[in-house]
Amino acid sequence: MNQSVVTEFILLGINNRPELQLFLFTVFLMFYLVSFLGNLSIVFVVIFDYHLHNPMYFFLGNLSFLDFFYSSTTVPKMLAGLVVEEKRISFQGCITQLHIFHFLGSTEAMLLTSMSYDRYVAICNPLRYHVLMAKTICIQLSAVCWITGFIYSLTHTILTSRLPFCLMNKLTHFYCDIKPLLKLACTDTHLNERLVSIVTGSVAVFTFMLIIMSYTFISRHLLNIQSTHSRHKAISTCTSHLTVVLLYYGTAFCTYLRPATKDSLEQDRITAVLFTVITPALNPLIYTLRNKDVKKALTKMLFGNMGPRLRMGGRFV
Repeated sequence: MNQSVVTEFILLGINNRPELQLFLFTVFLMFYLVSFLGNLSIVFVVIFDYHLHNPMYFFLGNLSFLDFFYSSTTVPKMLAGLVVEEKRISFQGCITQLHIFHFLGSTEAMLLTSMSYDRYVAICNPLRYHVLMAKTICIQLSAVCWITGFIYSLTHTILTSRLPFCLMNKLTHFYCDIKPLLKLACTDTHLNERLVSIVTGSVAVFTFMLIIMSYTFISRHLLNIQSTHSRHKAISTCTSHLTVVLLYYGTAFCTYLRPATKDSLEQDRITAVLFTVITPALNPLIYTLRNKDVKKALTKMLFGNMGPRLRMGGRFV
């Protein structure tokens, strides 16, 4: 049982300047709506369009489903904090938010790794693609991603929830995260900080190295392809995924693999905006703008039989 004196936390939010809060609320609300509608649309088209029933879009659907909840875990509370003075969250609500946030964040790292493996098999071993990426294997890979992410997050959740919080309850963030919470604990947290760096660093570095390994093999294979068209087609299927990987890992490494100092916590609030607000909104745009199949499926879902007509010169014929 948790023996904390503190029963709630006060989130200090992203910005304390009243003149900027309405502007920030409008901007972040727009990004959240794009993320909400964009990711939900991709989930629906992947489920209901049989043309997208293949491994690549199966993992894309998982990623969009995850991003849909990922941004919804933190952004609504942040938006509320920009328009109301009281920015309180209960201790139980804070720990729950921390768990869900890290559960989804770590699962995303492993889903991106699975997607890189899918691209490796599709490009380097196309003749065995339907065997190596059979439906049952894809489901198993996805299940491993979600279960591992849950266990990883549960470890941090249990360790953080057992810390004593005696007096200070002002959290230097707009959502409950491990490093700001450790700063409020009235006990020595060096072991917890090391565990965050070691465990989170191990997951991040291991999955990132697997992605690098996949793309190393892909690059070597592409150098042996004589056809420029085939090479360009293969590269185009990887560009969207690589862009998302760079956005995700760039912010994750900056946030969780450095010690928690006062300056770093301030920088973490800014960095957190990238992977909680902006990246989940950009992911569906990145994949739809560069993917003809997804664009076609979305057009069909939104406009039905008018889709082909809308693509002909931008007018009805």
